[in-house]
Amino acid sequence: MPKPSENLAALDISLPIPPTVAGSYAPVVRTGDILYVSGNLPVVDGVLVNPGTVGDTVDIAAANHAARVCAINILANAASYLGSVDRIKKILKVTGYVASAFGFSEQPKVVDGASDLFLAVFGENGRHARSAVGVSALPHGASVEVEAIIAI
Repeated sequence: MPKPSENLAALDISLPIPPTVAGSYAPVVRTGDILYVSGNLPVVDGVLVNPGTVGDTVDIAAANHAARVCAINILANAASYLGSVDRIKKILKVTGYVASAFGFSEQPKVVDGASDLFLAVFGENGRHARSAVGVSALPHGASVEVEAIIAI
């Protein structure tokens, strides 16, 4: 099996420099061989991707793409902390929060954007437990926020 870094290159994905933390939290916390990666927004070059409410101003495809961007940012934070994405053994748990219009119930289709990225990068080691949660609002008007628990 290729290394995660090789899979990222094959997908034409370069991990960004993680954004500066804008609050009273750590982007990554380690205990033993487990990393807890804080929620990441879909930000590219300082710009929020596909902001808004899913099922109202954002469609499922755009929100799915935003979740993929969140997953890339999770990997960027983990790689920054570890020195390399190749030190990640397994994605254990993903929680995706979706800013949802009243009555919208397709959160799993949105969070698949993150899950599919992890599977593409890590193969079966990217298969994880997951929650996809609808919320009324997210920071800065983001449509999606994703966090992860990772084994190293």
